[in-house]
Amino acid sequence: MTTTVEQTVAAPAGVLSPRYRALSIGLVALVTLLAFEAMAVATAMPVVARELDGMSLYNLAFSATLAASVIATVLGGRWSDVRGPLQPIGVGVGAFVAGLLLAGFAPTMELFVTGRFVQGLGTGLTQVALYVLVARVYPGAMHSKVFALFSAAWVVPSMVGPAIAGFVVEKADWRWIFLGVTLIVIPSALLLWRGTAGRAIENGIAEPAPGLGRKLVWATVTAVAAALIQYGSALKLAGLPLLAIGVVLLAVALPKLLLPGSLRAAPGLPTAPVLRGLAYGSLMAAEVLIPLMLMNERGLSATGAGIVLTIGALGWSTGSWIKGRGTIGNMAAVRGGAAMIAVGIAMVTLVLVDSMPLAVAYVAMAVAGLGIGALHPTVSVLVLKMSKEGEEGQNGAAVGVGESVFTVVAVAVSGALFTATGGSYLAGLVFTVVLAVVAFLLAPRFVQAAGAGTMEEVAS
Repeated sequence: MTTTVEQTVAAPAGVLSPRYRALSIGLVALVTLLAFEAMAVATAMPVVARELDGMSLYNLAFSATLAASVIATVLGGRWSDVRGPLQPIGVGVGAFVAGLLLAGFAPTMELFVTGRFVQGLGTGLTQVALYVLVARVYPGAMHSKVFALFSAAWVVPSMVGPAIAGFVVEKADWRWIFLGVTLIVIPSALLLWRGTAGRAIENGIAEPAPGLGRKLVWATVTAVAAALIQYGSALKLAGLPLLAIGVVLLAVALPKLLLPGSLRAAPGLPTAPVLRGLAYGSLMAAEVLIPLMLMNERGLSATGAGIVLTIGALGWSTGSWIKGRGTIGNMAAVRGGAAMIAVGIAMVTLVLVDSMPLAVAYVAMAVAGLGIGALHPTVSVLVLKMSKEGEEGQNGAAVGVGESVFTVVAVAVSGALFTATGGSYLAGLVFTVVLAVVAFLLAPRFVQAAGAGTMEEVAS
């Protein structure tokens, strides 16, 4: 792999050393705000839909963001490779702020959904461009630490976001969930911008190539398909036609956006989108069912069930921290992480037995959290290592699309199984365990692979 000028600089003491401090803080602040908005909006949505008389568009408010994010991820990946990451970050942050303002001031549900769509465009552009920024600025030895910080930046909002949103909705106005974030996003972006000063990242590395227009068309079809699957699964039997149409469209469009050979798990980079999509999707789908199971089957309060997920989030942060310290190898992080997700979800199902202590659920989610915490950033690090210079953006975009789409499908299928079996939590959760097991089986094809465009020593 070709080495950039930035990466030839000897690694400093850490990501918060003077050379990287402003950039690292800006990166983490920006990712935290993107994550907070994603987590907080779910808490506010019932109130938003009621006040704007828009319950019929409730699901679309989520689907619109997902659809826009898939399209923007594809665009942002190639844009970052060809023009450098700063342009798409600037446009992405601008779109995110514009979407927040549209949603925050929306007088109707239709305009609110439009704001959510624009937010999705901003999120997709920004996230993939930040991925390329890490590749261009930080030495390879620091990548695991940076992605561990990214993981923590997502985990903290998952713990406090819903609580803060609930407080704002009850004590103030739901609009401040959107308008308040705009007051912090801009300073965070300016801090990040300051951290890039003097670095040779204004220009891209890859040469312009035809085909982006076709990819954006396929991204649009994929986004529509994912939205139909998400929307259709929420309608139960009435949504089966939408679900079926979404699956067909997805089968046609998704292979055009992933890396060649991804859906057959070809060794090396092509396996990355599927591997992380399966691992992340399995846990997210399980977390949809677990609180409902704990409340309905074991009598936990909403707060008690939420604490179980909070423990999983703390496990995620801990797993990322452990991997960032370099104390475990890549194979242990990826394959072991997938195994821990499978074991953790399987352990949760044991609490369906009334005599099983509820403490098992807390331990189980800690195990699953440790697993995804080790696996998730490691895949990001290895994708950068395996990517040829100038391809980091398009490869990162493929992983992002795979993660989003596989998660939607996992949530839809596990929910459909739950409904079809008359409310069997076991059926839905067993499916998520199977997904994690498949990720476990695929891990060696990703970590151990070596060849053109990969780094031979990745199997540490």
